[in-house]
Amino acid sequence: MLNQIDLSRIDLNLLVLFEAVMEERHVARSAQRLNLSPSAVSHGLGRLRTLLRDPLFLRTPRGVVPTDRALELAVPVAEVLEGVRRVLMSSEPFDPRRSSRRFTIGAPDGASSVLLHPLLQELGRNAPGISLGLRQLLPRPGEASMASAWADALVDLERRAIDIAIIPHDDVPARFHHELLYEEDFVLAMRAGHPFGSDPSLANYCAMKHLVVSHSADPFGFVDTVLAQQALTRQVALTVPSFMQALMVLTDSDVVCALPRQFVQMFETKFGTKHVNAPIELGRFKMCLVVSKAGLKDPGVAWLVDVIKTVRPPGLV
Repeated sequence: MLNQIDLSRIDLNLLVLFEAVMEERHVARSAQRLNLSPSAVSHGLGRLRTLLRDPLFLRTPRGVVPTDRALELAVPVAEVLEGVRRVLMSSEPFDPRRSSRRFTIGAPDGASSVLLHPLLQELGRNAPGISLGLRQLLPRPGEASMASAWADALVDLERRAIDIAIIPHDDVPARFHHELLYEEDFVLAMRAGHPFGSDPSLANYCAMKHLVVSHSADPFGFVDTVLAQQALTRQVALTVPSFMQALMVLTDSDVVCALPRQFVQMFETKFGTKHVNAPIELGRFKMCLVVSKAGLKDPGVAWLVDVIKTVRPPGLV
């Protein structure tokens, strides 16, 4: 990527800046992450553009998008920085009480919402300088197998876009480590006082108007597949892209929604909702922590894995 003369003059911080902008896709957010001014980040990008002879990032109304050349460089730059970090970590033991590292966790919003509050409390007590970034992980639309649906999470782990993934899937390749965090099932959530709560029969359920969580706005969900097996259908009145938005809609509407039990129980007092067991089996699934085995050699990542296992709310497993 660089000849010997260029390498003798290169500032390693430019690669750190490149990594931050690649992950954040936004100059101001990258500046905040690096404790720099936006103008300093823009100046650094200018130096990188000159050095690499490519625009690297193109401005849009919502931030920046990488060029093809930037995408090609993302993995090798990450590998270079990972090597440097390993060298530095080997000379100084990781101490969470003194560390100012930033870790990125990827998870669906239902899982991150369940774990985030106790995790932040623990960090506040024992690792006040540690900061977190949350990346919402979404399954690939239209994929029949769980392995294919969550493959992007494994890609993100390997390119160090995230340090830890929390996904409903544990059949991962041998180069990854996984642990069960908790088991989950779906309940039917609604506003307090909803008439369905007093008569949660299957016939009444099918007669209700439904809310479906779908980031692609596809109204056909896994519940429809279960109902179809009994030659039943339902009316989907609305789709929203996240579980948290679904709770906000339920608060003052007459729709019902199938949502993860632990998520609903954690927030129903705050949102004024209630839940009942579904009149039809909707299945159970495992929420698993997944990390690359290479990443687990990082003492900081290994520490965070242990913290997440420790802070999960009682009774989830």
